[in-house]
Amino acid sequence: MKLKMFMWLALVSLLLAIITYFSDLTSLTGPFVIAFFVLLALSAPGVRQIKGFAFALWIFSSVSAAMFYPSIFQSWGSFDLKILIVPLLQIIMFGMGSQMSIQDFQGVIKMPKGVIVGIVCQFTIMPVIGITIATTFGFPPEIAAGIVLVGSSPSGLASNVMAFLSKANLALSVTLTAVATLLAPIMTPLLMKIFAGQFVPIDFWNMMIGITEIVILPIIGGLMFNAIAYGIQSRKNIIIQAICYFIIVILKNVMVFQTSDAGLYTALMEMISNTLWFVALPIVGGILFKKWAAGSQETMDKALSFISMLGIAVIISIITAAGRDSLLEIGLLLIAACFIHNTFGYFLGYWACRLLKMDERSCRTIALEVGMQNGGLASGIALQMGKVATVGLAPAVFGPMMNITGSTLASWWRDRPPGDEKNDKTE
Repeated sequence: MKLKMFMWLALVSLLLAIITYFSDLTSLTGPFVIAFFVLLALSAPGVRQIKGFAFALWIFSSVSAAMFYPSIFQSWGSFDLKILIVPLLQIIMFGMGSQMSIQDFQGVIKMPKGVIVGIVCQFTIMPVIGITIATTFGFPPEIAAGIVLVGSSPSGLASNVMAFLSKANLALSVTLTAVATLLAPIMTPLLMKIFAGQFVPIDFWNMMIGITEIVILPIIGGLMFNAIAYGIQSRKNIIIQAICYFIIVILKNVMVFQTSDAGLYTALMEMISNTLWFVALPIVGGILFKKWAAGSQETMDKALSFISMLGIAVIISIITAAGRDSLLEIGLLLIAACFIHNTFGYFLGYWACRLLKMDERSCRTIALEVGMQNGGLASGIALQMGKVATVGLAPAVFGPMMNITGSTLASWWRDRPPGDEKNDKTE
């Protein structure tokens, strides 16, 4: 009953927003628009038609607040809120890693065709659609580069959720996300150099190092935490993993030393810092979690899911506030471009697999993996390029949109079981 009341209040807020917008009370339009999305999000769990869009509605609430009151999301005193983007992304990636284990990568061996097809589709279809849209729409160079950046990024955890909801091949989805994410430090800079170099200067090595810091190091920290916290793996396996992760940290810092002006002392301090944050701290955290929380993975998953959703909302709000003027100028056109990019990703990913005679569940899985990109990572890269207010706009628009389209597609597929499932039920 209370949830339905929120729905009615949301409709009232929308009506008041429209009335104030066309009157002399435009200063009240913002609060009513924000209230509309907040109340709609609160009512979502009790309304079947919008139940799957609750997260997207919370994102729209924060985006509305950033559009009407950008200064709140730009700085607090002398503190520039853009500084929060990379740490928040690292926390999100740590959460992703903590829900994975080395066993998740065995899918490469168990499902080689699905993984190969999925990865090839991921890193060909979306970049090509991206550059086609960017040039066709005639966007300013940095906005166009942002569209290509979205297409050059790997898929994220959202695709795994949609694969689960749509009754697709969840194991394949998790494997594809993991492999694509690990390939991102090489593939994303390479694709940006090829497709976006005509729009903005692309420093391949700096981008590669930046993605490693945002993605790879937090994920290995999460994997290390997972190996210890849940008591599934042997001590020998944990030690081997710790050594391998330490070697990755060393290689990353050697690369920094070789490609930048950083001195040996600076590089060593950075390596010690990375080791403490992404290897030693997860080990300590895993031991404490196992002792105090009895290794309850459900508790940790809920906490990290909430933190991840909150982090994504904050990141998108900061980027929206930073690029508010550009969004007001080209917002509708950019929304249309992102919608085409997203939906064509689903369409071409699905039919490419159908042409290769893959089973229906795998076709659905790869369609979702191709169409849904890691907008958060793209935002972090835009920040490291120093162009979050322009290059970062497409990821900020694409993220909420893909959650809506992905939820819609997943719901539609969920009510239409794959053909092989139908046959099993009739036999």
